[in-house]
Amino acid sequence: MHVDKVSSVKTVDLVAKELGETVDKLHDAALDMDVEDGVIWVFGLNDDGVLAFTDFGVETLVEIIKEQRINATSKSD
Repeated sequence: MHVDKVSSVKTVDLVAKELGETVDKLHDAALDMDVEDGVIWVFGLNDDGVLAFTDFGVETLVEIIKEQRINATSKSD
């Protein structure tokens, strides 16, 4: 997906609710994501910024979380 074709994004709070995850977990999972992966920061007048994801970013995030769970499971074995 081309970044310039994005028509909407979802805030980290909304994505966390939809995925049943915590906001902190999504922040951690998004650390290595770039704009090309579908993550952006949205700034307003009175806040420090809100992490947001395109539809492609949510898909990428889901894959990252799956990989993290697989890695956590294999480390505990």
